[in-house]
Amino acid sequence: MFATLYLPDFYLQAAIRHQPELSGQPVALIDDQEKKAIIIQLNAAAEALGVQTGMTPSQGLARSLSLIIRVRSAAQEKILQSVLLHFAGTLAPFVEETGPGIATIQFTEMKNIAGKVSRVVAQLAEAEIVAQGGIAPTPDIAHGATVRTES
Repeated sequence: MFATLYLPDFYLQAAIRHQPELSGQPVALIDDQEKKAIIIQLNAAAEALGVQTGMTPSQGLARSLSLIIRVRSAAQEKILQSVLLHFAGTLAPFVEETGPGIATIQFTEMKNIAGKVSRVVAQLAEAEIVAQGGIAPTPDIAHGATVRTES
């Protein structure tokens, strides 16, 4: 059995994790390493203002001057990924860093997997990290189980 821990909007979470004053504020994230700066992730408050991924910062600011633009932080991303892997490692010894903000865990002991994953998601929430967990017989299905769509 496999579980996946997934941190939605990983780059944005990493960039603003230690800035509680941004809570509830519209925030968009750009990657300053790209040739043309575009918004790569944004929070719900920015989305509510009509800001979308793929816009330039000036297009986002044209939607609302209250939009806060932040830049990706490789150092913070590395730290957040380490935190994710640490928590994933508390579940079972077989952990894979599947991608940015994604860890896949293979369980050999089938006892209370859902409870264990829920506990880790709750612990991450206590650390103000938004996480989702999925459990399935294969890694791909476990990852797919973490993705939530909104109607």
